[in-house]
Amino acid sequence: MARVIDPGDIAKDFRKQVAQQVAKLTVPLKLVGFLSADNAPSQTYANYTKAGCDDVGIQYELRQVNKLALAAAIDEANADPAVHGIMVYYPIFATDQDAYIKDLVDHRKDIEGLNSYWVRMLYHNQRYVDAAKSKQALLPCTPLAVIKLLEAAGALRRSKAGHGVPLQGQTVVIFNRSEVVGRPLASMLANDGANVYSFDIDGPQLFRSGQVSEFKITRAEALSQADIVITGVPSREFPLVHCAEIRPGAVCLNFSTLRNFVPEIGDVAGVFIPRVGPMTVAMALRNTLRLFENYHA
Repeated sequence: MARVIDPGDIAKDFRKQVAQQVAKLTVPLKLVGFLSADNAPSQTYANYTKAGCDDVGIQYELRQVNKLALAAAIDEANADPAVHGIMVYYPIFATDQDAYIKDLVDHRKDIEGLNSYWVRMLYHNQRYVDAAKSKQALLPCTPLAVIKLLEAAGALRRSKAGHGVPLQGQTVVIFNRSEVVGRPLASMLANDGANVYSFDIDGPQLFRSGQVSEFKITRAEALSQADIVITGVPSREFPLVHCAEIRPGAVCLNFSTLRNFVPEIGDVAGVFIPRVGPMTVAMALRNTLRLFENYHA
């Protein structure tokens, strides 16, 4: 029977660490969220973010603005020295224009790590923003949350100094290749030594050692090799991952709002992580503090 990990339990430890550090600051730490679409999941995420901020002592302000006025509102927050972090609840336009919005957020306040500055650093595996390697680069919230949950599951083996390749020799399968979660997560896991098979509607790709290539492999072949299976498909048309498809003892993690595994997956998996949400919020709080320490302290 699988060990089930509740992300809420893991998130509590990170929130406690953030709260302790925030309490030492001499200025109030402020995060501004922008909500411009009538989207229930975005409103829910905003509510969770506020609750998380309240818990750790970060000031949180939700600004609801018309999507056509969003660019100007972001510019205003960028220029405000009292604002230390900015997050935008997507989708806004649900088109390529959302990418333009992501780049409007000053990377020094972009707690979600979606600005192209952070994206370039991630894909080039640049882990520090300074030559002295004293300031760590920012990573996107949900992929980072997944990494931390895999660490809690014992799937990553880091040295005490945090060095090495903790996923060396392991195979990961991810069903999702979005620019917000699936693709950056695949790169992060590959940077840590894993061979990552990434599946989406355009077919499989292999992420390995900083390289990405088209790769012909079936779902069944990939799952039969996987030490870790990660799913994030928000569609009821997705064929659920069945017990017979995975290796006994595999770590299985679902970050979709919908269930992507059959209910019986725990009969075969070694570890099952059914959701990620609370950890995503915890990483947003952590990133807010990191940006303050890197650029505003």
